[in-house]
Parts: sequence; C-alpha cells; structure tokens
Amino acid sequence: MKNTSHLPYILLDSGNCRKLEQAGAYRIVRPALNAFWKPTLPESEWSRIDAEFKRDSGGGGTWTWKNGRQPKDWTVSWGGINLYIKPTQFGHLGFFAEQATNWNWLRSCLKQMPPHAKTLNLFAYSGGATLAMSSSGADTCHLDASNGIIEWAKKNQALAENPGRIRWICDDAMKFVGREQRRGNQYNGIVLDPPSFGRGAQGQVWKIEEGIENMLQNCKQILDTGKPYFILLSCHSQGFSPVSLGRCLGEVFREDVSLVETGEMTIPENNTGRVLPAGIYARIFKK
Repeated sequence: MKNTSHLPYILLDSGNCRKLEQAGAYRIVRPALNAFWKPTLPESEWSRIDAEFKRDSGGGGTWTWKNGRQPKDWTVSWGGINLYIKPTQFGHLGFFAEQATNWNWLRSCLKQMPPHAKTLNLFAYSGGATLAMSSSGADTCHLDASNGIIEWAKKNQALAENPGRIRWICDDAMKFVGREQRRGNQYNGIVLDPPSFGRGAQGQVWKIEEGIENMLQNCKQILDTGKPYFILLSCHSQGFSPVSLGRCLGEVFREDVSLVETGEMTIPENNTGRVLPAGIYARIFKK
C-alpha cells in the first residue's frame, strides 16, 4: 500500500504534447498541448506510471488506472502548501502547479503590508492562493460558485499548519463584488483567476473576453488604493498573452500602470533546467 501523505509534486518530464508528473504517491501522464519538444527521459520511465488521462472530442476525457482502481483522493505538498488531490473528468488534479510563483509573490506582498490585511480570492477553486494569503496573516475571503469546490478548499485548510482566518462564500463573483461595492466594503488585495467560460447557478454567462474589463473596474472600486494594495490577475485562456493581460490591467489602473508586471506562469522540470509554460499573469503591488 502506498504512502500518500503530503509527498511532493514533481514535474518529471514533458514533450510530445504530454507531461510526466509525480503527484505525491502516484506517477501520472496528462496532456500538455504546448510541450512541442522531445522528452528527456526514456520511454521506459514514461511507461512506469499509475495512470494516464486522455482527452476526448467533447472537452472531457478518461483516466486509465493501471490497477483499474482510481484512489478516491490523496495529498501532495507543493509551493509550501499541502493539498488534496482528486482527479476530475477534465484531467485536473485539484490545483494548478504553475500558480506556485504567484503564491510566493502574494506572501512577499503581505510581508510588506500591515497585519490582518483584507484580501479577496475570486474564482478561488481549491484555495491555494487563499491559503498562501491566510497563512501570511491576511483576513481572507474565498469565493467560488461551487459548494463542492468550497468543501474541497476547506479540506485543504484542515491540512494547513497555520490556516489563518478564512471567510467562505459560495456566490457569483460579479454579483458579490457588486454587493461589496454597494456595502462600502474594501480590500487591500484581490486575486482572480477567471475561467474562459462559465455559467452561474441562475444562468449567468461569463465569457472572459467580454467580462474581464468590467470585472476589473468593479474590483478597483472595492480596493483601498489609498493604502498599500495588490491585485493579481491570471488566466489560461487562448487568445490572451502577457502583453494583452497587462494591457487589460493597466487600462483600469491607469494611475499605477507603471507598476504592472506581466509574465508566463511555468512549472519547473525536475533536474533539466526546462520549464513548462502553463498560463499567464498580470499583477500590481503598490507599497
């Protein structure tokens, strides 16, 4: 029986549009459509796996487990955070490894801010950024539209040595931000990782190319920009580049456009010096 307790996540290799990962106790292969290069490890290493995920034409896919039995869940340690892993029908594991550098950036920002900074994590998923902020002393509000995902994030909080203070909200992000604006509530930091497309519980439709500017404008209204503040925007949507994402942020925060940082989110490969690109970010920290 495998030891599944908080073993690390490692990107072992990538190439031929796939990635080989050690996700805690289990070695898996998943698609990586931008890994056009050749793998560095021999095929024998790629065949010594516990599971592989293959996409289908409908946007989902299928996990194939060597022993025929998929574990219900297990844990990994990554970016200083312990996380529950639960493979989904879309090939996700329950966290995005490329966000670890953003988690470190959030910790760095909060070290330079007064204690108990109020922070908001929108589209918060399983809570990696939430835990990075709350464990750094922030009073953090975690918002996601799925009750199931929030329960997953709460399980991750239970794994933390210093979970901090977290407020859990299940709601539509745009509606919640609008209500906070009307209430006069303000935050010292906001994180958002919006999906390309989404549909709310009441039929609300989100398309990032149509909604991102309005979302950022509303976020600005609830940021206390007269004090030290940060905003972190990341995405995995096709058609966006670091330049275009930075332009979106800079157009809204024009007075602080010189502070906009942009870049690619990447996952470092084990012992090769290579990185796997996996999304983009734009962010501002005003001290």
